[in-house]
Amino acid sequence: MKIETLRWANNHLEMIDQRILPASFEYLAYDSAASVAEGIRSMVVRGAPAIGVAAAYGVALEALRLSGLLPPARGKAGMGVGDTASTPSPALPLQGGGNSAADFNAGMEAGFTVLAQSRPTAVNLFWALKRMRAVWESVKDQGNAAVAQRLLAEAHEVLAEDIRINRAMGKFGAELLPDGARVLTHCNAGALATAGWGTALGVFRSALEAGKKISVIADETRPFLQGARLTAWEMVQENIPVTLITDNMAGFMMSRGEVDAVVVGTDRVAGNGDVANKIGTYMVAVLARRHNLPFYVACPLSTIDMTINSGADIPIEERSVDEVKGFRDYHWAAEGVRIRNPAFDVTPAELVTALITEKGVIREPDRNKLQALF
Repeated sequence: MKIETLRWANNHLEMIDQRILPASFEYLAYDSAASVAEGIRSMVVRGAPAIGVAAAYGVALEALRLSGLLPPARGKAGMGVGDTASTPSPALPLQGGGNSAADFNAGMEAGFTVLAQSRPTAVNLFWALKRMRAVWESVKDQGNAAVAQRLLAEAHEVLAEDIRINRAMGKFGAELLPDGARVLTHCNAGALATAGWGTALGVFRSALEAGKKISVIADETRPFLQGARLTAWEMVQENIPVTLITDNMAGFMMSRGEVDAVVVGTDRVAGNGDVANKIGTYMVAVLARRHNLPFYVACPLSTIDMTINSGADIPIEERSVDEVKGFRDYHWAAEGVRIRNPAFDVTPAELVTALITEKGVIREPDRNKLQALF
């Protein structure tokens, strides 16, 4: 099945609600920067590339709304697999309905601000906002409606470009995996984390497309269970052999010779090659080094942040303690216990065998090699 994590339909952005997968498959509709920001914050959409695409559409939606070209989102997002009601969060004030350039520009600035505040670690969010701002600045004097249409066209291109990039990364990454490889992955870096195809899971898809027989081992990825709920779901949909394990089983599997390589995605790569990814990735990288296994990171250039010197400078998001206390409405932790919930950790560059980018494979990444990419 073709997974469209985000899509433009009925003049609105629609996104798969990843919080309820795999029990339910539903799209929610969005019609403003504020509603998209809430979708990012609440993890309706997650994964660095997908967050960047969503942010680009958030900017375009705000411009369309301020121009009076966008009706409010319908309560239901048409989808064809069990329609669902959705209630996007309240939009920002219309700033006078966008009837003047000053009001429009003020509304746009507010939209950029609310989107930038949605999540701190994924650099694609800020990359997309910077790109959309550059387009906005270049066409500001063309009238509100023309500006809105130009921003929407750019958001469409961000989505299409992401899929092209994932395909290119997948081809390069597939060449690294031998036929019959058993590949472990952590979190979800698949179609659900991107505009389509995926980064780490895109490597698997490309390997299979090239005729290689590979199988996937998916860490469940506590505490939000992206591996159990999302990666396993994607692989099952496409009949790709997948085995689900708990996070603390990875070392056991490696010690028994049941893992041949590790491929993960990333939310931000520092200028020196340090990699921020879902919490638990650092542990997997250490185990891979202990067992002499290659540890690959699939990342588009938009995820590499050359303004950050090292992983120590990457902001690490702390999420709600409820995610660790239990799952949804069921709590298993003792009441009153102190809880930490950092959502990401940093894997030092020396543990990274190679970065897989749309420009090729960068072995033993360091600042000079990353700078050369740009």
